[in-house]
Amino acid sequence: MSDDVGWELLWKSMNISEEKELQNLRDIGIQIVRKCYGLPLAIKVIARVLASKDKSEKEWKKILNKNSWSLRNLPDEIRGALYLSYDELPQHLKQCFIYCAVYPEDSTINRDDITRMWVAEGFIDEQEHQLLEDIAVEYYYELIDQNLLQPTGAYYDHVRCKMHDLLRQLACHLSREECFVGDPESQGGNTMCKVRRVSVVTGKDMVVLPNIDKEEYKVRTYKSSYDKRLKVDNSLFRRLKYLRVLDLTKSYVQSILDCIGDLIHLRLLDLDHTDISCLPESLGSLKNLQILNLQWCVALRSLPLAITKLCSLRRLGIDGTPINEVPKGIGELKFLNDLEGFPIGGGNDNAKIHGWNLEELRPLSQLRKLQMIRLEKAAPCGKDILRTNKNYLKVLRLWCSEQSNIPYLEEKVIDIENLFEKLIPPCKLEDLVIMRFFGRKYPTWLDTTYLRSLEYLTLRHCKSCVSLPTVGQLHNLKYLRIEGATSVTKIGPEFLGCSMDNLRTTEAVAFSRLELLTFTDMPNWEEWSFVEEGDGAAQTAEAVANEGETNAAAAGSKWEAAFPSSQLLPRLKKFHLRNCPKLSALPPQLGQVATSLKVLTIDGAQCLKVVEDLTFLSDLLSISRCKGLKRVSKLPRLRDLRVARCPNLRCVEELGCLQQLWLGVDMQNTSSGWVPGLQRLHEQDHGDYLDVYTWQPYGG
Repeated sequence: MSDDVGWELLWKSMNISEEKELQNLRDIGIQIVRKCYGLPLAIKVIARVLASKDKSEKEWKKILNKNSWSLRNLPDEIRGALYLSYDELPQHLKQCFIYCAVYPEDSTINRDDITRMWVAEGFIDEQEHQLLEDIAVEYYYELIDQNLLQPTGAYYDHVRCKMHDLLRQLACHLSREECFVGDPESQGGNTMCKVRRVSVVTGKDMVVLPNIDKEEYKVRTYKSSYDKRLKVDNSLFRRLKYLRVLDLTKSYVQSILDCIGDLIHLRLLDLDHTDISCLPESLGSLKNLQILNLQWCVALRSLPLAITKLCSLRRLGIDGTPINEVPKGIGELKFLNDLEGFPIGGGNDNAKIHGWNLEELRPLSQLRKLQMIRLEKAAPCGKDILRTNKNYLKVLRLWCSEQSNIPYLEEKVIDIENLFEKLIPPCKLEDLVIMRFFGRKYPTWLDTTYLRSLEYLTLRHCKSCVSLPTVGQLHNLKYLRIEGATSVTKIGPEFLGCSMDNLRTTEAVAFSRLELLTFTDMPNWEEWSFVEEGDGAAQTAEAVANEGETNAAAAGSKWEAAFPSSQLLPRLKKFHLRNCPKLSALPPQLGQVATSLKVLTIDGAQCLKVVEDLTFLSDLLSISRCKGLKRVSKLPRLRDLRVARCPNLRCVEELGCLQQLWLGVDMQNTSSGWVPGLQRLHEQDHGDYLDVYTWQPYGG
């Protein structure tokens, strides 16, 4: 990499918008780039170090002259910028970074998993008015911000990440005496007696610990491989007396020995995806246990009374596990802040019940994440059950059970509507999922601006609701997913929450911070409009498609004239439309209002006829299984177009910035009428041929 290219990468990786902000530091910056030997990773991590310093010659020279550049006791691959970026971290982030070495090479790191382990290991110091888990999540994002963890693009909000091979090598080198990744049986006892963290990677069927002659194991973290269902030697529970973290996820474990109660230091026990059918009462002896994961344990039907004795418990995860018998007293666990898979039941006077009563939630004042299932079984509750004494609650999942083909009785529909009306969350809620709600109308607290801090909203399989809630005025909303809304036939301006009068004023704002919008599996949805049909700017895209191109421009002009100051979807970056076979058109104004749109994917919109006039769409347009599509045009900034299974697409034009074209194998004949025109235009504008590739869309 040349000095100039490296310098540009450096200042852009500092999130600097223009080079002139650092023009006086260019010479020092290029010297720093040279010390990175032109390696992009090294430049990116050192850029984040510089971003944390004053933009002054003095501070940059300090970095340039650091001894960390030339330490001799480090392997060549991790010497210099990589080690310096670690060395500049505050101590609390150093230990969190090094701990990531427990993940084998090329592993995906789950945000919630790694932050819980940090808490269990004691890496997180308490701070006033903050829960340990929230602090740990902040640390996670700080490591991402420092480019020491790399988010994987498939997950929104960076909830999954990976470590670059060289950064993992650095973490492994720094923890080489304390962290072991591999088969413990292959190591000598003298080596293993020093190890504090073990991550098992082996081709064998069972893990066996080597014998140690004189000393005891001091292992604090034991983590199994997720790639293989390993059998666990029962001696594990007796020999690893100092464990804080025991992760047996996906291991071949059918029962837990009573001696697990002797692991008095244990903070985290993860039995997700195991075959356990019961838990011993000795579990109640684990007075320091903070995290208990029992998700997707398909043979586990009941929880022991011991659960209510875990006085330090902060998380109980039982989502996906068919629990039908629970002990009373969950509300006595005063530190519980993460309850995932809370099964609801009417309650009775017995010690064991089929599901917890909603009233058990009342004393749990530290709840930050709550997922409730089987809500149709709930007894009536007060309006304050979730709103009062729940200042930390950020994530809420409200789930009813899977509906059969037999419709619910009218009485049940009214009951569930009344229940949801009372489940008013605190106004500071950030993430809400409603799933399989079978009422006909959403609760009124979702139809207002009450949830002013809400960032993520998912409505899944709410099959009886004929209209969507008015959520356009939730001005912190960043992510919106509507899935399986089978009764919705039309989405109109009420979805935006703007009256027609407001649309014509400078106050016309809707979905002001929304970045990702997804509609999927809506088989009866036919119309989508931003304005009422009687309005002068309300011409539909279907009419435009039928009447010609002149009307397309006219529709946009009418919109701009009627609503000159409107700000609808101004930050929308990604829009996904899947399996909406009856939708005939996108709103013709979408191209004028979505000024930040980068990615548009359309799959299974059989009645859609045109995709055009998306002025700002820049990175990717992906279209598949759209049998009625005839034209794609007027996308002046688009760089990447992908098309498959669109047999009637006869016109693709006015894509002046197109760089790549991907076509399904079925499109060879169909595309012969318009690909040559795109190639001629590309050669005329850019002097070379347009790259055309074969595309196999996901799912065929």
